[in-house]
Amino acid sequence: MTRTKDRKYTSVEICAGAGGQAVGLHNAGFKHVALIEIDKDACATLKANTESNPDWQGCKVIEADLRKFDPTVLGLEPGELDLLAGGVPCPPFSAAGKQLGRDDERDLFPTMLDLVDQLEPKAVMIENVRGLLDPKFVEYRQDIIKQLESMGYEECYWDILEAKNYGVPQLRPRAILVAMKPEYARYFEHHKPAETKVVTVGEALEDSMKERYDAVADDPRAENAFKNWYEKALEGVAPTVVGGSKKHGGADLGPTRAKRAWADLGVCGMGVANELGETKDVERDLFAPAGPKLTVTQAAMIQGFPKEWKFSGRKTAAYRQVGNAFPPPVAQAVGDQIYAAFQAAEKARKG
Repeated sequence: MTRTKDRKYTSVEICAGAGGQAVGLHNAGFKHVALIEIDKDACATLKANTESNPDWQGCKVIEADLRKFDPTVLGLEPGELDLLAGGVPCPPFSAAGKQLGRDDERDLFPTMLDLVDQLEPKAVMIENVRGLLDPKFVEYRQDIIKQLESMGYEECYWDILEAKNYGVPQLRPRAILVAMKPEYARYFEHHKPAETKVVTVGEALEDSMKERYDAVADDPRAENAFKNWYEKALEGVAPTVVGGSKKHGGADLGPTRAKRAWADLGVCGMGVANELGETKDVERDLFAPAGPKLTVTQAAMIQGFPKEWKFSGRKTAAYRQVGNAFPPPVAQAVGDQIYAAFQAAEKARKG
């Protein structure tokens, strides 16, 4: 269910990226006060999708380095904000890196906790990679919980949510922490959200891919190419979509093992296709031996973004925003729990 009215609970999001968590919490019914992000392309994406959209009225997009951010610019009194959410940088805890944790200069958990202390929101939601829940970080996690408890919060859960269990056609496990003030935590379900139906890549992209092949219907290969892709794509969900690093080359769909998984789904992972209407090389984009390449829009749909959510910047920059995003349906599932706890607490107060 997506709530379109009655946005009575507010949220501020840090490290907002291209808006995956923001879209999910928006769909859960939260009214965004601000989205804070350091990347200029991601900020352009956020502005392009929210500034002219009346349903996002009042949402500020703030381009800022979180370590230098002054929360007084939000104009919020301590305790006024309902939800402070964010996906702090993953590299300090990612199994793909050195897992330096608190010794990594990119660790923004202390900054997030400072904001909690200053804003005193009713609820806190923090998203990160699965590696954060590895045994090597148990002391680090305990320190975070102790700090939250010292500020008057109760841990509701800190658990791994697998995106494919929430309608996202992708394997993407994320570690989610929810903490609330006790008067709201007592109404919160102290377990991760109920799982939903698994959606395959074929189900998610059928209409979009058909549209791309229909655009080249004069090519005699188009009909069979679509059928061959669709048959394979119905077999399962995608591997984790990766954004890559700015230090490295153009966009593709991940390392060798991921590319093999994409090939099993009829998708060529050796690059990203141009958007519908912008295709210059149909051989590359639609008729590669391994199958069609995904467009940025289709990669975003694999992340669970709505088709109408547009990404700013050149193709590689846009794809990186998609690959680094938090799937909106997962954020919504958690947001629904938080929203329901607020509603229950409000109802109890009114008797």
